[in-house]
This record gives sequence, structure tokens and C-alpha cells, in this order.
Amino acid sequence: MIRDNARVLAAAFVSALADLRAIYTWRTWTFAWLSRILCQVAFFAVIGTLLASTERTHYLLVGNAVYIASLVSMFVCASTAWERQTGTLPLLVAAPTSPFTLFVGRSAQWLIDGSVCASIALFVLGPLFGVPLPMPRVLLAIPLIILVAVSTYCFGLVLAGVALRNLELRNLVGNLGGLVLMVICGVQVPSSFWPSPIHEIAQVLPLTHGLQAVRHLLAGAPGGSVLAEAGLELCVAAGWLTLAALTFRQFAESGRRDGSIEFGD
Repeated sequence: MIRDNARVLAAAFVSALADLRAIYTWRTWTFAWLSRILCQVAFFAVIGTLLASTERTHYLLVGNAVYIASLVSMFVCASTAWERQTGTLPLLVAAPTSPFTLFVGRSAQWLIDGSVCASIALFVLGPLFGVPLPMPRVLLAIPLIILVAVSTYCFGLVLAGVALRNLELRNLVGNLGGLVLMVICGVQVPSSFWPSPIHEIAQVLPLTHGLQAVRHLLAGAPGGSVLAEAGLELCVAAGWLTLAALTFRQFAESGRRDGSIEFGD
């Protein structure tokens, strides 16, 4: 069973890479997509500059650079819904393997895209805005950014289960989920800025602890505090992945019972 799931996951990942190559050429990715990402991060950093606050500038740049990993990973909501639009969903549900295993790998291109864009934004724009990037310690930010992307991807899979039931909401669900992460998870202001109930919600959302781990890392905090935040982010990822598995299982079983998984939109 484990070997079969690994084979399905690998095949889905290959398909995801093919999708990425179909969406972008190296020119369109570099000069259209990546440049757009860098402008977005720089825009928020400039706000800190206009406020004449070095601390605020650094806070906004780091927060928005790492957030890019979450922003791109949330595209899983839309790309998962594409399977129903193209009519392949019934075949996936009817297959002898778990459709969730396939969907985990099917949109993994966003993990690569988001992690690379976020890392480039941090390492390119950081020096331009005076953010200290102590070497080689700062290189540990890369696996933390990847962890943020994975955690958000698991969260996005849960929302993708909602999008599969309501295709017209696929972009709204993904964009709204990404906006919530930006607002309350410490990107623009600390999560403690918000009332206690919202602050508590942020603790179980992706990005919050991973971003805090990156901030601790760049600030030269003890390794224990960085690992603690990274560990919490990993726990959040595991929780959302479990919930996503249950969501897809319920979706597949209900679709088989009532025949609601149709061919095409």
C-alpha cells in the first residue's frame, strides 16, 4: 500500500511539473511572474520607508517575502478544481487508489514556485532595504520557507475540498484564505495586535509560526526558539493535512453514493 501510494504521488508530481512548464516559460516566469512578486514585496517595504522606521521596513519586507510562499501555495484551490472542469474528476474518484494521494501531488508545482519566489524576494530585496542577512545562518531561512509553503498547501487542500463542491467559488475561497493569512498571521502586524480570539485562531493557521521562526532566525535568536516555532508549524501542517484527507474522503464517498461527481462542469 505504501509503495502504491508513493508511485501515485510520484506520478502526480511529474504531472504537476508538466503543468508548471505549460504555464510558464523561463522568460514569462522571470520577467512577468517573478518581477510582479518582487514589486509586491517591495511595495509593502516602501511603506515602512515612508514611515521613516527601519524596524517597520524590515518587519514588512520579511513578512511579505515569506508570505509569498503561502500566497502561491494557495493556488492549489483553483488547480484542484480544474480536475472537475476538465472532466477527469470522476475517473480519479473511480480509480482503485485514494484520490487524495493523487491530489496531494497533483498541484505540488505551487510548492516549488512559492518557495523559490519567496526565497528570491528575501535574498534580493533584503539587502536593498537594509535587512541584516547574516551568513551562513540566513541560509536556514530556505527550509523554513519551504515548511511555510507545505503548511499552507495542506491548508489549501482543505479549502480545495470546498472548491470541488462549489466550482464557482474556487477563486474566492483561495483568495479569501490567502487574505486571512496575510491579515492575521503576522505578515503586516504581529498576530498579538488582534483581539485574543483572532490571535488564538492565528496560532492554528499556517504561516504564523513559520514566519515567526524566520524572524527569530534573522534576529539572531537562540536556535531553540527557532526550532520551537518550526516544530509548531510542522504540527499545524500535520493537522491540516489530516483534515484535508478526511475532507477528500467524505467528498469521494458522498459522490459515489449520490452520483454527484459528473463529467465536466
